[in-house]
Amino acid sequence: MRGRIEPAIPVPPDAFSLRRIAVPAFAPSLLFGLAEGAILPVIPLSARGLGASVAMAALVVMLIGVGSLVSNIPASLITMHKGERWAIVAAAAWSALAMALCAWTRHLGVFLVGAFMIGMSQAVFTLARQSYLTEAVPVAYRARALSTLGGVMRIGMFIGPFVASAVIHLHGIDGAYGVGIVALAVAAVVGARMPDLEAPPADPTAPAARPTLRSTLQDHRHIFITLGIGVMLVSAVRASRQAIIPLWADHLALAPSVASLIYGLAGGVDMLVFYPAGRLMDLKGRRWVAVPSMVIMGAALLLTPFTHGATTLLLAAMAIGFGNGIGSGMVMTLGADHSPRIGRAHFLGVWRLMADIGSSCGPALLSFMAATLTLGAGIAVTGVIALGAAAQLAYWIPRAGAVTRR
Repeated sequence: MRGRIEPAIPVPPDAFSLRRIAVPAFAPSLLFGLAEGAILPVIPLSARGLGASVAMAALVVMLIGVGSLVSNIPASLITMHKGERWAIVAAAAWSALAMALCAWTRHLGVFLVGAFMIGMSQAVFTLARQSYLTEAVPVAYRARALSTLGGVMRIGMFIGPFVASAVIHLHGIDGAYGVGIVALAVAAVVGARMPDLEAPPADPTAPAARPTLRSTLQDHRHIFITLGIGVMLVSAVRASRQAIIPLWADHLALAPSVASLIYGLAGGVDMLVFYPAGRLMDLKGRRWVAVPSMVIMGAALLLTPFTHGATTLLLAAMAIGFGNGIGSGMVMTLGADHSPRIGRAHFLGVWRLMADIGSSCGPALLSFMAATLTLGAGIAVTGVIALGAAAQLAYWIPRAGAVTRR
């Protein structure tokens, strides 16, 4: 098993440059995001083409999230044993295989397996990327690096559907999977060429026993039940917002093209602000971004049920996008800040598991509230959860400078 890692050639923080590692650090994430963006819109259509009902097609999409959820802990074990670089390569190859299954099968059961495999690869890839950057980037640049990581993934997912649309026009729906496979193949090649990380010199004061998942849970239980709860709330709000905008647009009887435009503009605002937010987190502290992110999203969500047309919904959606955008990389940065040097992959695996639980519960709660009360009530509850997340983060995130001292 690889030991915990440092860059092969240590770089002083004042000599470090994100540009120098931009291609090996961020290109795989851009390509992975492009691959997912290309295939996600066609997954339900492919399922329907194989005979799935509307409900079953929705279940197929959910299976991707379930695959990620149940694979976070195994992803930590893979990263611990194989190292970050080869975990990234393996995740890209596994996802490409899954997309090939989805494209070429004519059996719905095999298609379901492929969707689940895509979710599994998400967990391994994201955890390995986060762990790699946490080790390779000095603490003074950590938030910028992880915000950029989240930002380029979103850019890739934004570009993916447009690339896939052009290929689908020429080659049919299976062309979207071809785009994903090609992007993942390039991501695997770039990942394999990343600078390797070496084990640091042995620390004579460090405990001889290697950490286990159980010991990690025991040693860091305070972080998991305090700041971890805040992360679950953040993830619940973020996952719910993806459904709220199109659902409320439908409630207002807006045309699908208008709803799509509003969603796209909100996504554009989301993508534009990730780097300034990461820089602010590095210079001023995590609270300066984490808390305003949730306050802005909470306020915008609470105002959304009062919108009455395309213009007012667009303003609310753009505010939601801005709040979400400045929080890009926030969950990963907080996890990296509190992860132990020894056993980091175990810690981050649990951290991502908590975030994925929140992502699963948020839309479920929205659906329950909409079914039992009204959609507006469900959106309002989501806004209250966002404000609760802001309060939780404000109380438990360490003061500025605490991360550097650690």
